[in-house]
Amino acid sequence: MNEAPLSNLPEYSVSEVSGALKRVVEEQFAFVRVRGEVSGLKFHSSGHVYFDLKDEKACLNAVIWRGSVSRLQVRPEAGLEVICTGKLSTYPGSSRYQIIVEQVELAGLGALMAMLEERRKRLAAEGLFDAARKKKLPFLPGVVGVITSPTGAVIRDIMHRLEARFPRRVLLWPVAVQGERAAAEVAAAIAGFNALPQRFPRPDVLIVARGGGSVEDLMAFNDEAVVRAAAASAIPLISAVGHETDTTLIDFAADMRAPTPTAAAAMAVPVRAELLVQTLDYQRRLLNCFAKGLEDRRRHLAQLARVLPKPDALFAAPRQRLDHAGERLGGALRRNLSEHRAGFLKAAALLRSRTIADRVRLGRERLATLNIRANRAQVSRLGEAGKHLSGLSRVLEGISYRAVLERGFTLVKGADGQLRRRAESIRAGEILILNFADGETKAIAGDGDGKPLKISPKRRKSPSDQGSLF
Repeated sequence: MNEAPLSNLPEYSVSEVSGALKRVVEEQFAFVRVRGEVSGLKFHSSGHVYFDLKDEKACLNAVIWRGSVSRLQVRPEAGLEVICTGKLSTYPGSSRYQIIVEQVELAGLGALMAMLEERRKRLAAEGLFDAARKKKLPFLPGVVGVITSPTGAVIRDIMHRLEARFPRRVLLWPVAVQGERAAAEVAAAIAGFNALPQRFPRPDVLIVARGGGSVEDLMAFNDEAVVRAAAASAIPLISAVGHETDTTLIDFAADMRAPTPTAAAAMAVPVRAELLVQTLDYQRRLLNCFAKGLEDRRRHLAQLARVLPKPDALFAAPRQRLDHAGERLGGALRRNLSEHRAGFLKAAALLRSRTIADRVRLGRERLATLNIRANRAQVSRLGEAGKHLSGLSRVLEGISYRAVLERGFTLVKGADGQLRRRAESIRAGEILILNFADGETKAIAGDGDGKPLKISPKRRKSPSDQGSLF
């Protein structure tokens, strides 16, 4: 067999080939922008995000490292068309290439609106936008909480309107209303106002406000975390984001939507001057109603007084009945006293000393008779019990093993207290306890050579009684 000619090509390890490919790909594609649809989205417990970018013909693996996730302006979602910016690299462990994403952008306004519509439907299906869960705004809040930027014109407009309508105490929670930090800060502010303890001035109503802007500028108020925080707020919340034509998802979750921040302040408090006028009108109406009611009752009372009978006529008949009853009272008392005296005399006739003595004597005789019968019964029961006990004692003596011992037999026990019924169960040199009729003694078993057993001198009752095993 002819040997194959040796090749002069250099040999590479798998790691060397993978490393060379990785360097070539990263050098040639150090900065790329790739457009595609997000699929297979997975948020790993390590904080990294893995997904695929695909179009009609191909699919590209993508990864966002944990440090870059917090800086994303757009959070990737399954089915969303995006533009990913980053660099291409390879993963030697599975021989595949992937894009390491640094930034994610929406691929046009249509994709953004589609994403917002899908999010709105999903949150609505959870019941976050139901009208039944919306709370009624307080008529006159003591403290108004405002969540907005501290440097914009929004807070000045709100303060000016509150001052003009009804001055109230305002608590401002400063937040960013645009950018990547805005959504997290707004959600934290809503939760923070709700978490204030009772000893602090807790707001009675919240206003989340921002001026107008583009759809991208208002994206923080479309964030799912902000919507859920607004829906979970126990304090009534007014949404005042953008202008009247702007609509964000927080508007659906809020208890009330205001077209502008100024209108939100008008919704939060009534007009003080109007309240004063209305209060004075209520006071005037109350006094008029009270006076009219008092006059009506006075006139009604006068009409009732005219139809009532005279006092003498009202008490004439009862007074006459009282006179007749007073005349009959003396005779009734005398008859009652006579009847009770007759009853007492009849009872006294029954309480003679001789009658009582006779009944005591009869009781004593009956007691003596019962005492004699009880003594006889006791003696009889004791005699029968004694005979029964004597019979049981004879039976016990008849079946007791001690009667057998009296006939010359011996009960053999080992040192452990167990009976020895067979000679083969006894070992040579074993200490035995021999029970006789008059006591017990110890003995040592022989070794089977015919020698007599050595009897220990210790006995329980009869030291003079010595014997052997056989």
